[in-house]
Amino acid sequence: MGEGRIEPAQRITRLPPYLFGRLNALKLAKRRQGADIIDLGMGNPADPAPQIVIDKLCEAVNDPRNHRYSASKGITGLRKEVAEKYRRNWNVQLDPETEVLACIGSKEGFSHLCLAMMGPGDTAIVPDPAFPIHNYAVALAGGNVVSVPLGNDEKFVGNIAMVAENMYPRPKLLILNYPHNPTAMTVDEGFFEPVVELAKRLGIAVINDFAYGENCYDGYKAPSLLSVKGAKDIGVEFTTMSKPYNMAGFRVGFVAGNKDMIDYLATIKGYYDYGIFQAIQIAAIIAMRHCEQDIVAQNLKYQSRRDVVCDGLRRIGWDVEKPRASMFVWARVPQEHSKGRGSIDFAMDLMDHAEVAIAPGRAFGENGEHYMRIALVENEQRLRQAIRNISRFVQQKPIRKAKPN
Repeated sequence: MGEGRIEPAQRITRLPPYLFGRLNALKLAKRRQGADIIDLGMGNPADPAPQIVIDKLCEAVNDPRNHRYSASKGITGLRKEVAEKYRRNWNVQLDPETEVLACIGSKEGFSHLCLAMMGPGDTAIVPDPAFPIHNYAVALAGGNVVSVPLGNDEKFVGNIAMVAENMYPRPKLLILNYPHNPTAMTVDEGFFEPVVELAKRLGIAVINDFAYGENCYDGYKAPSLLSVKGAKDIGVEFTTMSKPYNMAGFRVGFVAGNKDMIDYLATIKGYYDYGIFQAIQIAAIIAMRHCEQDIVAQNLKYQSRRDVVCDGLRRIGWDVEKPRASMFVWARVPQEHSKGRGSIDFAMDLMDHAEVAIAPGRAFGENGEHYMRIALVENEQRLRQAIRNISRFVQQKPIRKAKPN
């Protein structure tokens, strides 16, 4: 092997820089120095999973039958429960045997589906800004990304059509994400109909990342791609237990829709893994069957935190709209506050001098520059302290140390 550097595969070198790495390194260094960083940088739910889920998990862990390898595509009862949830919530009929598959979190499923469908010379259309894995998974699979500015109306669908019609070969995949991460952008009933029509006309497959589909506020209900007639002919949708049920660490997600795409993913997963720990799958069944009111209660918490953050940021002059869904606030930073520094450097400054970690918009794409994403994962007291710290920093005043809870 010699003394030279061991080189990675080309798929690794094709990846763009992981901009969150700098922020995570600074956060770790500051905490080692004793700083009480208020961490609003990641959509990592801090509230507990429902107690009935925890109790069922403990019971299932003690059953040795659950200690064996599980089914790679998810146990039958879990897939049936996903199908029932789609019927109940979005009036979508799914065959749990062929149109539903369980993943080790939706991120894993999404990434492996890209691997199953994309290769060198293949292209995916991804709106900008975007959740990073929507770009990275395509790159890891050897495909190329074509970016279009994010939108949620007919003009946006028209832009996608114009890009697709003028490319040769045609793009193979269109990746959507509503409610959107990082911007919290939403769509209304009817948005997906022209998307399905476009995909059928041009022969493009569609993936909708629906991870925040149940984190909705002010009476809004996020529509499902699969509720559109013919949607199962052209695409799939990913959902997750992470956000609605506070089960992020459990690593349970789902894909539903087109039989062929699900079969491709099942083939990849059959080679890569033996499925999710069966006790966790059983706990997930209980969550979907009995914890709908827990989702309602959690959404009220997020809605209240959203109001605290949005009202506070508006008071200090930031341009922000109250989102109807997701667990994020997407805010534009005034030029006088950032002093011309990019969002990444501004995020570093906030952590260094205000002891607040938030995600820079540039980390999600070029169109995210000048914006910051704030995750609603702390309680209201900590969120108010974060706003105070940011306010004092941009006014060049020393911060008052946050009191740990």
